[in-house]
Amino acid sequence: MKRIITLILFSLVIVSSCKKDQTSKIMHLKSGPWRATLEVQDNKKLPFLMEVMEDHTLKIFNAEETINVDEVVVSGDSITIKFPVFEGYVAAKFVDSVTISGSFIKESLDRVVPFEAKYGEQDRFDIESKEEYNITGNWEAVFSEDNKEDRYIAKGIFKQNGNIVTGTFRTTTGDYRYLEGVMNNNELQLSTFDGAHAFLFTAQVTDSTLNGSFYSGNHWKEPFVAKRNEHFKLPSEDSLTFLREGYDSLTFSFPDTNGKEVSLQDEQFKNKVVVVQIMGTWCPNCMDETKYYVDFYNRNTSEDVKLVALAFEYAKTEEKAFKSIKRLKEKLNVEYPILLAQYGTSDKQKAQEKLPMLNHVLSYPTTIFIDKKGKVRKIHTGFNGPATGQKYVDFKKEFEEFVDQLSKE
Repeated sequence: MKRIITLILFSLVIVSSCKKDQTSKIMHLKSGPWRATLEVQDNKKLPFLMEVMEDHTLKIFNAEETINVDEVVVSGDSITIKFPVFEGYVAAKFVDSVTISGSFIKESLDRVVPFEAKYGEQDRFDIESKEEYNITGNWEAVFSEDNKEDRYIAKGIFKQNGNIVTGTFRTTTGDYRYLEGVMNNNELQLSTFDGAHAFLFTAQVTDSTLNGSFYSGNHWKEPFVAKRNEHFKLPSEDSLTFLREGYDSLTFSFPDTNGKEVSLQDEQFKNKVVVVQIMGTWCPNCMDETKYYVDFYNRNTSEDVKLVALAFEYAKTEEKAFKSIKRLKEKLNVEYPILLAQYGTSDKQKAQEKLPMLNHVLSYPTTIFIDKKGKVRKIHTGFNGPATGQKYVDFKKEFEEFVDQLSKE
């Protein structure tokens, strides 16, 4: 697959050489609005909106979310856009002064998705007809209903104003972050792109049902169905992951970014409340959680509480994995230690082998609460981020109250 990526980049160079007269002058991204698309399966386009600022940085928009991108390099007719925290990047060429074309690339996963962006376009999806239905409210959803291995449940949470729809899907392992799109007649289209997630949802809608498809990049597609249910609740996040019989504590020893082995038996954790975060630098939900934990860490001056993260990385080498961890720490100003627990795969079964006292690692992220005596008191699976609204508010309140309770014991 690396050969394919190399060939793609090489072909872009060949194409540009054939247009030497057009690109002999130095190109630049015009300031203002751009509409980008990624080509997923079934020849469908996943759109998202960007704005190029006067200082040549970018902003990417998903509903209420704004992502600031400050690693944009233009060289001749080539442009590279590297997204904050995550390893994914865009390698593209200027077709002309208002169009760039290339690929969104995630090297560690050997994934290449066709990319294009056009200047001046400001609509995420075209509004083609009046909406026939309004999907505001809660929906009970099932993904891959007929596939026993892939089947999972979710809760759709949506707001609709005319044709415009925003919201998310919550699952037992986290949420699908900020989705934005339109309702045309009875057809729903939603998308999000954050530098890691590239999600597109399409569905046929009635007053009480959704029947559609979920696309993740160009490597995954699955069906989903949903029905209105204002009272639908997902299983408790605190009941999904637990210690195996015979265990009451957690043990590990992994290196930090300086190569030093860190263990819960170290002096810094003795007689402390310890919050252990199982995460990956490639995981947008983990990024949302880390932002909150950084805020909590900076507000919490008590020496009674410590945080430590265990990173399970799909980077193919230890060097690249540590580079990703250091980048995340720098971008999000993380002061607590992030240890490298695994690299070369994000497989949850492999992760569980590193923490055999757990029944499984069901989700990135997962949070383990340890009291001052070193006993595991609670394990919280997944993370309900800011896109989930009140659920995120509730999580923060419950988290801080439980940590405070443990610190007072």
